Amino acid sequence: MDMINNIFEYTLLLMPQVLEGLEVTLKLFALTLIFSIPLGILLALGRLSRFKLVKALTSLYIVVIRGTPLLLQIVFVFFGLPLIGITFDRFPAALFAFSLNYGAYFAEIFRAGITSIDKGQYEGAEVLGISGRETFFHIIFPQALKRVLPPVGNEVVTLIKDTALVYIIGLDELLKVGKIACNRDSSLIPLIIIAIVYLILTAILSKIMTVIEKKYDYYQ
Repeated sequence: MDMINNIFEYTLLLMPQVLEGLEVTLKLFALTLIFSIPLGILLALGRLSRFKLVKALTSLYIVVIRGTPLLLQIVFVFFGLPLIGITFDRFPAALFAFSLNYGAYFAEIFRAGITSIDKGQYEGAEVLGISGRETFFHIIFPQALKRVLPPVGNEVVTLIKDTALVYIIGLDELLKVGKIACNRDSSLIPLIIIAIVYLILTAILSKIMTVIEKKYDYYQ
């Protein structure tokens, strides 16, 4: 009983630090989604472009980003770019690297969703005199969005866990808070607490994505 009380008291003492780390984690998570999803849509359209140069450049970007580790990209942005005169603070560097990385992954997801829509719908819209822009935004994209929700949901859950990688550049996110407390107190309890926080976050995000998917069931 005393052990349980000690663990509970220790957890309460650690919570202010955990909450500070959680704030950084959630801020990076939210801003990455805000920037990477629109970037992904633009890149997907670039991959589907009739202009060969645009298609080639976007394809090359996606291959490079998806073919290298996110951790390497974070290190490159924060430690590498200053060598050529481009300097970022810690948080903007992490946000920049995450947005570029997840933009590439979202691009392939959206591209797959768009290309999965039957070509007859484009032809039908053209016969009805609907413009290409209206066809895409009012007919094609809503259907593609519904189809890509499951893989987008997977990436969203992965993103919240990937935020732990920013410890490499010294950001005080959840993992760094846990490691500091673990080393300071010679205890595994901080890491267990951090693991529980991540489990709660992923469970909440998974539930939210499930609700969103059900909301779009009317497209089926």
